[in-house]
Amino acid sequence: MEQVPVMDWKASSDRVWAMLEKTDKLAKEAWAQLKETDKQLKETDKLAKETWAQIQETGKQMKETDRRVGELTNRFGDMVEHMVLPNLVAKFEQLGFTFTRANRTEIKDRKHGIFMEIDALLENGDRVMAVEIKTKPTIDRINDHIERMEKLRVYADLHSDKRIYLGGIAGVVFSESEKTYALKKGFYVIEPSGDTFTIIKPEGKNSPREW
Repeated sequence: MEQVPVMDWKASSDRVWAMLEKTDKLAKEAWAQLKETDKQLKETDKLAKETWAQIQETGKQMKETDRRVGELTNRFGDMVEHMVLPNLVAKFEQLGFTFTRANRTEIKDRKHGIFMEIDALLENGDRVMAVEIKTKPTIDRINDHIERMEKLRVYADLHSDKRIYLGGIAGVVFSESEKTYALKKGFYVIEPSGDTFTIIKPEGKNSPREW
């Protein structure tokens, strides 16, 4: 008679128990990972809220800064109009110019796409002097004024204005390199001198440029 193998219940039980222990360990590890992930998500959410709050605060501060800059710009414009312009006319008279009008000017020519602001525009029937006024002129600002003068020439031609256009750069703090560059480009340089200011005319090879 064929003998039926006897099952080793103990070995089988040990294997099942080992599998259960392994499964329990994996479950605990998975649960720990879930808890860690949840913690990280909460920290990320907190950080995102803090970042958003900072962005909102920065936006608020930028608006306040823009408002203050706008106020300073308006005050600077008033100072130019009431203090600098009359003195500019008198100073240029010493160089042989007789300007009959002096104003801050804003040009908005939508038809031809020409838009610009001129801090000081001194005029008579023959010549126009466009002066850019900066606290501290830079090379880039001087180059910007060259572009402004070119646009101003185009605008004048479009309106049959055949007067000669000249340019000037005025600065409270003028470094030697910027001053030299402005003169080289044919601009009159206007800088403080005691209680007033002085005007330096481009000389020699750097004669005043005409537009």
